Amino acid sequence: MNNSNNTHMAIDLFSGAGGLSLGAQNAGFEIVIAVEKEKDFALTFKKNHPTSTVISDDIRNIDTQTLNVKPFIVFGGPPCQGFSTSNTQTRNLDNKKNFLFEEFVRFVKELSPEWFLFENVEGIVSFNKGATIKHIEQCFRDLNYTVSSKVVCASDYGVPQNRNRFIMVGNKLGICFEFPKAQKKKITVAKAISDLPDLENGQQLETGKYKNSGSTYTKKMRKGSKNPLQNYVSRNADYVIERYTYIGQGQNWRAIPEHLMLNYKNSQNCHSGIYKRLDPNKPSVVISNYRKNMLIHPFQDRGLSVREAARLQSFPDTFVFEGSIMKIQQQIGNAVPPLMAEAIFKKILSYECTNTEI
Repeated sequence: MNNSNNTHMAIDLFSGAGGLSLGAQNAGFEIVIAVEKEKDFALTFKKNHPTSTVISDDIRNIDTQTLNVKPFIVFGGPPCQGFSTSNTQTRNLDNKKNFLFEEFVRFVKELSPEWFLFENVEGIVSFNKGATIKHIEQCFRDLNYTVSSKVVCASDYGVPQNRNRFIMVGNKLGICFEFPKAQKKKITVAKAISDLPDLENGQQLETGKYKNSGSTYTKKMRKGSKNPLQNYVSRNADYVIERYTYIGQGQNWRAIPEHLMLNYKNSQNCHSGIYKRLDPNKPSVVISNYRKNMLIHPFQDRGLSVREAARLQSFPDTFVFEGSIMKIQQQIGNAVPPLMAEAIFKKILSYECTNTEI
């Protein structure tokens, strides 16, 4: 691999579809390498970052000396299923995925970047009674990094979604990183997706048409796009669609008549995010496994389309996903919202500018 002359080279670990990388690129970083084991995820990353080298392999197999690059920053989010408060089955110390953060630490230790950014679910803060996050922070301090951590909300940074993520930022410059201030104005679901085409349950519309000129947010998402692509909607059974008809904006499964929920052993024990119809006048709830949770369009009796979910994650309409619809939905749900990432990466670069001036 040839070294770039760009002083702000970046390596993305556990990259997924590339939400973090898109934010970093828009902030001014050059993504030289991405590591992602899942093939469809890696294909999506390569399609949208054609000049980056994408390594589709288990990170434990990668020798950092073979990368032939000295990055300015290493960033990424190790698999977080074991730390998530929504996944009680694997939230324990026996889950091997919980310790893939050690590979992230290894890359930082061996490549010695000036900065790193570590991202994960907010549940990592309380996991193992807080001992895990303290251990991770100490690993970086032992490598002489100054570390700052915070749980941030995507809707504070122009993303139309109330999504909390844990972010740890470290540097070798002795800088106490301050996270960017929250924006007062929130982007609502209606402002984010109302210009996208009307669809039906199960429709697979590859190329649609914009319905109207849209909002300031939609104009930002539409930049460079002539038509909205990948307007794919999962097909739900007729009885599921019937349930949707009873749910008002902002309501969930509790609005469904009991006689339509008889297939549940205990319908009163459903998660609050199940059968949730989005409120058009507020930011979206978390877009994670939105197909399984059966998130409902605010105005239409169907699930969210791929393009709508991508919009609510702040992926631009020019961003194209690879793989089956289920794989695409997983990529979108797992991603870090690019606009949130961009705000944090811009803040990192602001310190670089200050140091240069000094």
